[in-house]
Amino acid sequence: MNILKLYVEEGEKQKELFFKLRRMVNAGYTGRDSQKVKKHIEELGKEGIPPPESIPMIYEIISKLIYFDEEIEVIGNKTSGEAEFVLLCTGEDVFIGVGSDHTDRELEKVSIIKSKQICPNMMSRNVWNYEEVKEQWDEMILRGWVKDENGEKCLYQEAPLSTIMSPKDLIGFVEDKLDDKNLDGLIIYSGTVAIITEKIIYSDYFEAELYNPKTNRKLTCAYKANSLNYLIR
Repeated sequence: MNILKLYVEEGEKQKELFFKLRRMVNAGYTGRDSQKVKKHIEELGKEGIPPPESIPMIYEIISKLIYFDEEIEVIGNKTSGEAEFVLLCTGEDVFIGVGSDHTDRELEKVSIIKSKQICPNMMSRNVWNYEEVKEQWDEMILRGWVKDENGEKCLYQEAPLSTIMSPKDLIGFVEDKLDDKNLDGLIIYSGTVAIITEKIIYSDYFEAELYNPKTNRKLTCAYKANSLNYLIR
């Protein structure tokens, strides 16, 4: 079992959380607005990525593929991050993190699930208890940044959480798909929001943020993706 050491933010204080990860899944195409989901599918279609079999979708992910590192390794230059909220389910509580479903876009043309399993899921080390933020949930904002060719950070994704399936609906959807209906030790990546740029940007830097405007608090996850290219060919 993979035990994750996390930190639950409680106001100005933090307490340790040792989360026993049993399973991890990545959801996709989870937008509440069908037109925006269609836009995201069209964005991927421009890169040669086929549409999903159904909407929403869910994929099993190898449970060891969750990273908190500042740098990761990837194969090839056509990978990109996706800002997502993350649900960590225990027998009693649900905790919230922010992360990135880093994806190999070349492999995604062939197999969506393999494109996700060849890259790690990234996540913030700090989390919130869902009970403390559920009243402000729809007003919270999910953002993503990349760096351009000049190394300048630019906004890549931005949308309120009202555009994505709620945690209750997302958990219910996933539970219906589980063979044992056991949510304890399950991590769910929410699916992402549409990009605000004209096309997908393959940047070696990605940063995701979950911002609560009511409290001015935020969770962040930032990392650099290094392409493996040190062998002479």
